[in-house]
Amino acid sequence: MLNYKDIIIKHYALSLSGSEIARQLGASKSGVNDFLRAFDKCESLSYPLPPGITNYGIAELVYGSVPGSGGRNESIEYPDYEADAKLMATRKNMTLVFLWNRYSKKCAEEGKRFYQYRQYCELYNKWCDENYETAHFDAVIAQKMEVDFAGQTFDMTDPLTGETLPIVVFVAILPYSQYIYAEGMLPTKEPQWIEVNNHALDYFGGVPALVVCDNCKQAVIANQDWIEPELNKDYADWADHYGTAILPAKVRKPKFKSSVENAVGILEKGFFHKLEERKYFSLEQFNKDLWNELEALNKEPFKKKGHNRYYYWEEEKLELMPLPSMHYEYMERKTAKVSSDFHVRFDNAYYSVDKAFLHKKVSVKASSTVVRIYSLAGELLCEWPRATRKGQWSTNPEHLPDNYKGFSQWNGPYFIQKAQFIGKNTETVIRTILKSRPYEVQTYRMCLGILNFTKKYSNKALEECCKQAITLNKQKYTFIKNTISVVADDLGEAGHRIHLNPRKSLCVEDM
Repeated sequence: MLNYKDIIIKHYALSLSGSEIARQLGASKSGVNDFLRAFDKCESLSYPLPPGITNYGIAELVYGSVPGSGGRNESIEYPDYEADAKLMATRKNMTLVFLWNRYSKKCAEEGKRFYQYRQYCELYNKWCDENYETAHFDAVIAQKMEVDFAGQTFDMTDPLTGETLPIVVFVAILPYSQYIYAEGMLPTKEPQWIEVNNHALDYFGGVPALVVCDNCKQAVIANQDWIEPELNKDYADWADHYGTAILPAKVRKPKFKSSVENAVGILEKGFFHKLEERKYFSLEQFNKDLWNELEALNKEPFKKKGHNRYYYWEEEKLELMPLPSMHYEYMERKTAKVSSDFHVRFDNAYYSVDKAFLHKKVSVKASSTVVRIYSLAGELLCEWPRATRKGQWSTNPEHLPDNYKGFSQWNGPYFIQKAQFIGKNTETVIRTILKSRPYEVQTYRMCLGILNFTKKYSNKALEECCKQAITLNKQKYTFIKNTISVVADDLGEAGHRIHLNPRKSLCVEDM
């Protein structure tokens, strides 16, 4: 249950928004905002709160019952959940939000009290649990795809190392046609999970309105009450890309995804034993056998219906939403801080961000071909082709200020002044490096790296190293990095040197 007292105090005493409160409490934004709206409408309770009131007392006054308790308040109009459940099962794209809006509007017109959305969902959940065995509804064409992993795994031998690797089997089904897709994969992480879901939609030839998934970590972060599950961000983005919605199954409720549970049983009892008897040295080899068996299964006639899964799928695919022109591509994610050179570092490459975000944190999402940078609020700030080599810089001159001096601590005069304090040779190297890239800001990290060597070595060692760099025309950070320790040794500045001793295997000698 939410900490209602905390929410009220933070909102009314500290003037925090619902989003800010949700972040502080680790709660869902919609849950906090739903409560604040209900509290505003509550005639029997207001801020400041009466002394000694508990969260349960607040819930009773605001909602008429304690959320999660399944309590039914006789003074509030009880929804017709049997009718709602039938609509959820038989109407494509039907949602609880639509049903609650219709219910609350009708109650308001008749002057009756009604449950807030969260309580409506909790009571609906309770009704389904109590009535699931007696409520049987036919599957709706193109309404959903159910996905899960088979319990049985297979062995694959790595041909190079001889290591035995486990193969897990991803299973997807369209409940209306009972058309099944399956694919073997190595124990999955997000990129492979996204890939097999892409393949399933390709196989089915379209997109259903809903995807019902298991609560595996690749799909769901948390699903404590089923009403507001926290989805894996990549899987949520995948659903947005295809225009579908993710509905995680209730925890420990296998009947919630009964079609895919049944499909797993059919595969395991039907032909998995054949695959188990064979030796595999690659996923390609395993999937080839799996798909041959699967094709035969989908075209095998039903015992009672006469037709087969393929026959009903040809009807169902016409009702599926069309596939987008491109697959969803898995995105790597990172939160980064815009540095003093107006760039963020991602995978050893550098991408510029507008000066307005200097020293601010941003969100970076990257596919194999593109890097997108967002504000933490979700606004797209810029998009770059992904760098193809280590140390590559991508800079938009419009992101940079006209005058770096005064805008950021890092600027040409700043590094030159620091170098002058060390010596003439260091100053020459820094001036050369500042001019070595199309945009001066692209050199700031190299300048800082060179100057920071004085934290480990003396100014004299760095000055001598820069002198050699000038003589050899190698005025680069990498040259300084690779030679300064040798120069320091020659000057007698090394703190410790490790060497082999004929009488001892290894010793450390103070220099």
